[in-house]
Amino acid sequence: MPPQRDLAYDVGVTIGTISRAYNVLRERGLVAGEVGRGTYVHAGGADPASPLADPVTLQFGGTRAISPPAGKLRFDTTAAVDVGQAEIVGRIMTEIAAAHPGEISSYTRTLSQDWQEAGRRWLSNGRWSPEPEQVLPQLGVHAGINAVIAAISGTGDRIVCEHLTYSQVSRSANLMGRQIALVDADADGILPEDFERVCAREHPKAAFIMSSGQNPTLACLPLSRRREIIDIARKYNVWLIEDYLYGGMINDGIPLLAELAPDRTFLLNGLSKSVAAGVRGGWVACPPHMSQRVRVTQKMVSGGLPFLLAELSARLVLSGAADEIRTAVLTELTAREAIVRKLFAGFEFRSHPRLPFFWLKLPEPWLSGTFKQAALDADVLIDDEDEFKPARSSRVFHHVRAGFSEGRDRSISEAGLRTLRRLLDQTPVGTSAIV
Repeated sequence: MPPQRDLAYDVGVTIGTISRAYNVLRERGLVAGEVGRGTYVHAGGADPASPLADPVTLQFGGTRAISPPAGKLRFDTTAAVDVGQAEIVGRIMTEIAAAHPGEISSYTRTLSQDWQEAGRRWLSNGRWSPEPEQVLPQLGVHAGINAVIAAISGTGDRIVCEHLTYSQVSRSANLMGRQIALVDADADGILPEDFERVCAREHPKAAFIMSSGQNPTLACLPLSRRREIIDIARKYNVWLIEDYLYGGMINDGIPLLAELAPDRTFLLNGLSKSVAAGVRGGWVACPPHMSQRVRVTQKMVSGGLPFLLAELSARLVLSGAADEIRTAVLTELTAREAIVRKLFAGFEFRSHPRLPFFWLKLPEPWLSGTFKQAALDADVLIDDEDEFKPARSSRVFHHVRAGFSEGRDRSISEAGLRTLRRLLDQTPVGTSAIV
């Protein structure tokens, strides 16, 4: 590519504008640069399967390929580790088929008390638990959040999100016609003073908050900050959507937003990260008088809840099998996270012994997109920071998220981690030369 100063002169813009454009290209892994040699386009350009090749996918699909390339180690997933769940799940499904042949062949039209009781147990935190009648089974946490957003907001309404978060929620909200309002956060999570600024200026309908084990930063909101956020939400009549999917794995003992403000908090948790992503069951605890509304929107948004999923999820929890599987998953995650701490000692990152990913700050001169491309060339799929940006933002964090729950064999996971560690010591001349 031409030198930045020459291109700026040719098109009649400032060198700063061109520099920012080149940085975007580097972040997306399309080009690489070296002092003294210039900037070069990667051979072959963007992969036709890449989100960059399709504007619809780019808008709603994030930075992951819809169909990931074969033969790569999936460090872009945080699904529950395979600890032999299939045998337990298969046995329970056989029992369900024998006991409920009619329900399996029909649509689900009733709400079982067992399903609600299972959700109450799974959503409990310490000595607190929601009322069973306020709990609804869902097609996983993501689908539950979509149902909540559909129930409490309308077209054009704003949903508050952090600058980095589980951005598939924001993409789903955009698809439903909602807008995203960004709020500042630090290492501990959302900043109450900025949350109030956003509430006062943009009048959001709801705020999406991962109160503990935030994805991807691993932040955990202190109790004092949770109380401040609740006070602000009450002042401006903002609903709180509390995603506790990772928080339930940490089990840090801090009172939930739903415990402190059950009148305006929707609490969600599920099985995908700690039990079985292939089951993907989940539950939402609603504020009083909102469960029926969410139940209706859940049916409208998703088409309805399959009996087999709801019954299987409930039996996993009520039989104690889900707790047993979760214990085995967390034990394996602790062992793998210890490998992360050992291999990446000396680098700046955040991890937790009970969570399946770590948030790594890249050393100079690595950029998030170029490191992701280098990892891809080395047969490891990871997520760049853009995957977690819920709205257009000029902020650059120079971080990547790498999961390590893929596969039953810990040695394979360790090999992928060692590959990422070796890459950090190399200079990103061009990703084809880094492997």
